[in-house]
Amino acid sequence: MAAKVCMWKILRFFIMFPSRRQWSHQVPCVCQSLRYLYKMSLAVSLRRALLALLSGAIFILTVLYWNQGATKTQAYNEALERHPSHRDASAFPIPVEKSWTYKCENDRCMRVGHHGKSGKRVSFISCSMTCGDINIWPHPTHKHVLSSHTHSFSVDDVQLQVDTTHREVRKQLQVVFDWFLKDLRQIQRLDYAGSGLEPAASESSSSKSRRHTQQDSEPAATLFGATFGTKQAGDLSIVQVKIAVHKSGDLNFSLDNDESYHLTSNTDGHRLLVEITANSYFGARHGLSTLQQLIWFDDEDRLLHTYANSKVKDAPKFRYRGLMLDTSRHFFSVEAIKRTIMAMGLAKLNRFHWHLTDAQSFPYISRYYPELAEHGAYSESETYTEQDVREVAEFAKIYGVQVIPEIDAPAHAGNGWDWGPKRGMGELAMCINQQPWSFYCGEPPCGQLNPKNNHTYLILQRLYEELLQQTGPTDLFHLGGDEVNLDCWAQYFNDTDLRGMWCDFMLQAMARLKVANNGVAPKIVAVWSSALTNTKCLPNSQFAVQVWGGSTWQENYDLLDNGYNVIFSHVDAWYLDCGFGSWRATGEAACAPYRTWQNVYKHRPWERMRLDKRRKKQVLGGEVCMWTEQVDENQLDNRLWPRSAALGERLWSDPNDDHDMDVVPPEVFRRISLFRNRLVELGIRAEALFPKYCAQNPGECI
Repeated sequence: MAAKVCMWKILRFFIMFPSRRQWSHQVPCVCQSLRYLYKMSLAVSLRRALLALLSGAIFILTVLYWNQGATKTQAYNEALERHPSHRDASAFPIPVEKSWTYKCENDRCMRVGHHGKSGKRVSFISCSMTCGDINIWPHPTHKHVLSSHTHSFSVDDVQLQVDTTHREVRKQLQVVFDWFLKDLRQIQRLDYAGSGLEPAASESSSSKSRRHTQQDSEPAATLFGATFGTKQAGDLSIVQVKIAVHKSGDLNFSLDNDESYHLTSNTDGHRLLVEITANSYFGARHGLSTLQQLIWFDDEDRLLHTYANSKVKDAPKFRYRGLMLDTSRHFFSVEAIKRTIMAMGLAKLNRFHWHLTDAQSFPYISRYYPELAEHGAYSESETYTEQDVREVAEFAKIYGVQVIPEIDAPAHAGNGWDWGPKRGMGELAMCINQQPWSFYCGEPPCGQLNPKNNHTYLILQRLYEELLQQTGPTDLFHLGGDEVNLDCWAQYFNDTDLRGMWCDFMLQAMARLKVANNGVAPKIVAVWSSALTNTKCLPNSQFAVQVWGGSTWQENYDLLDNGYNVIFSHVDAWYLDCGFGSWRATGEAACAPYRTWQNVYKHRPWERMRLDKRRKKQVLGGEVCMWTEQVDENQLDNRLWPRSAALGERLWSDPNDDHDMDVVPPEVFRRISLFRNRLVELGIRAEALFPKYCAQNPGECI
């Protein structure tokens, strides 16, 4: 009380403007007042601390209130997911199946109800990966051993170590690993926003690998982690991936590339050490694709899982494992092409045959002759620039895929070639859009290059030069060369040997290709099979033939007997555009029936033809073909996948098949079904193989 009285005296004293002498009489009162203020300040600090604690508690309760959806019952969440108004466009395409658990019995995963039961649930993918034979696609060619024990981890725990003396290989593997981490992030449902193919441009690979954003629908156990920026860890602290390439430093594609690899993984405490050893970059890339399939996402703990120990020794049976896409009959964006190549890499297909132009359109903008696209493209937006082709080729190398462009000639060349007279170059092509079309070409519109105009060959030379610069050095190039209509040329030339003219055209094109390739002819020049390839006019030491006719046709045997190397693309097995009906009112305009993935998988022409060792060596491999009369970007994924993957296993490991001609073993169904789901995880809209019930109950529907 005295202290308060003293304070009032001091206040009145200040108002009176005291002298220095008067101040000296007030010193005791001032000291007493300061002691009082000090005690008051302690009380205020305590009140502030209590207020801060209360505010924090209110904040936490508010967070819990607004995130209460994360702790709702699973049944209610599923009901929300089923309602169209609650569907998020960025939602992951594979739903969580909390109602079921799985157990392994006789190498099969059996579905068991888990409605409201306590105890740990075993997800379908975790059961599938630990039950029975190795569950990757294509199946390894040589030895493989997998531990029954698994570990959990996050993509943030994955690190890279490169062991090579080749600087360019090191740089390329670091780029590859960035994309590997991107794929793992998508598999782990982190930052999922659809199937975009480009990592954020503003982020480095290290920042991308450390960024961790939880989804709103995560379990309540991870709520505080999502709120305050921490992450739920698995039982591994580090997954160290070591890639060793000691032999070859070559990054150029060749049919002689060594694609073999050896993968091992071992656990050391809380560290998993993965080592991929290869003789070349290409083998190392395949090893990383295998590692990606040895990793899976478990929706029970929302972490990635892999084996505690593993060993895989692997190499392909065939050197050429291709997929052809026709971008003339319909245009496909660069992103769609990249998406296709990404899936090819996972399926270990290694050649993307880009049928760039045809009579319908010429979408490529040439540096030297832009008139081709000006007169031949469907629109200004449906074109490919030099940068587009280069970008596709660089992206493809990341996934171990070579881009092989094709400017088809002399046939299948119409729209885009009609500007020659205006430039003083004469008629570059003949029969362009001529009617009745059935007299002069296989399908409308018609068009065929002029074999007696030197400007035609100069244009081809320049096109070859551009494409070789954009796609890189190669020992294989495709010249086209099929389905020449001799009646078209017969209208203009009196030559009695029109077939000889066809042969001369291909040899001229070959000579121009050599000039375009700095005076070096590619080791192998591919052409489509035709009446010409049965005449022996093309030297078998330089030309290989892509056989598109029926698998029982005599030309298959004749070409091998004549010494040609061949690439099989039989229309009755590996043409993926067949079976969708005719697109014209009259005449034949489609092949049939539909080629199922089983048809693709079971086709082994080298076995049906009973080839001896010498002739089998002439088989470079095979290629599935997607002609696009009835396919555009909206159907591309499901027309290609997973059927193209069936070719991947046939040409990679070529498993022995003692079953009936149309019967596929149950374990193959199981593996390709899981591979199809992996494609969907990565944004590929792959075709469904059978009802989902059959996928959840392996073996019951086969």
